[in-house]
Amino acid sequence: MRSGYTLPVFATASAIAALQCLQQSSPTNKPVVTIDLITPPQRVEISIAQVALIQSGMALGITHSDPGDNLDLTRDTPVWAVVEWADPSQVETIALVGGEGVGKQSNLDDLPAIYKYARQLLQANLGLLLTPAQKIRVTIILPAGRILATRTSNAAFGVVEGLSLLGTTGISQPLSAPGQLEACLTELRGKWGEGERGKGGDSESLPLVFCIGENGLDLAQQMGIKRDRIIKTANWLGPLLAEAGSLGVPKLLLFGYHGKLIKLAGGIFHTHHHLADGRLEILVAAAARMGLPAAHLSELFDCETAEDVLKYLQISSDGGSNWVTQIYGYLTERIDNRSQTYIYSQSQQSVSVGSVVFDRQRRVIATSPTGRTFLTQLC
Repeated sequence: MRSGYTLPVFATASAIAALQCLQQSSPTNKPVVTIDLITPPQRVEISIAQVALIQSGMALGITHSDPGDNLDLTRDTPVWAVVEWADPSQVETIALVGGEGVGKQSNLDDLPAIYKYARQLLQANLGLLLTPAQKIRVTIILPAGRILATRTSNAAFGVVEGLSLLGTTGISQPLSAPGQLEACLTELRGKWGEGERGKGGDSESLPLVFCIGENGLDLAQQMGIKRDRIIKTANWLGPLLAEAGSLGVPKLLLFGYHGKLIKLAGGIFHTHHHLADGRLEILVAAAARMGLPAAHLSELFDCETAEDVLKYLQISSDGGSNWVTQIYGYLTERIDNRSQTYIYSQSQQSVSVGSVVFDRQRRVIATSPTGRTFLTQLC
């Protein structure tokens, strides 16, 4: 499998090319620029697609994202950086601006979604090229960012109108590629198939925990679940559930963001958005099943994200009914039942499954009855 680079790396490469063009007052003939990734500590060369002076004191650099062997929607997307000489009154040596297609953090006064590692990468690499008297303004633009963001869960975590320059490293590991599935299966086999099966005792009686993504992993550990019980599944839930059954795992706790995990309630066992969605349909069907009035169902259909549905339900509870508790309680039980049925269909083994779902603030919003029992055992 081939690894690639994260979006902050391409934004930095575009900015370096634009700055070099600005300093030379003409486009550079170099087809690549060299970047210090900082994390990991290595230097790499990134291809430049285009670079040009826009006007006096302003230049544009363009790269194209290459995330490696990932199912990544940013593949080949253009990453622009406009660099201009700043007014001497500018406080910062390098001012970073989020342009079109870079998301805004709606819960942080619409600050651009340019996170710590991206800022560090840009500041460190551009700073090396500046003289002590020079100051610049760098505007990062993702021309396709606004459209691509509609296919992500960004809005669920407070990022709107675009994509994030997110990551803690410059290397994009192929987490969504088939090789990552094998890595997850290897971890599962190591923690059960080769590790605990047959040992007996208290350890074997504890559930294994499938966490979908980094948010689930972090919250599960905050709640007291030990790391050696946890397997980070990414989007490969179906094959991992089947393998758990084949290995004879008796208990599983599914732990994830509600916008991902509710897909299982609809029988979708590969949760990557490239393959299937259906979240709104699943939520509306569950709401109808629990008796939500028709007028509210119509409003739910008009929501754009699963998080919007949750917010609507939180503010629309009427007549003493707690719709969030009822609907998500039903959904978690549905997740359990569909998962158990799926495991049996794939492995002819019975596994007890519980589930926990949380919102974008990492607050648990529903736990199935089986999930509550498992949490008590694990925590």
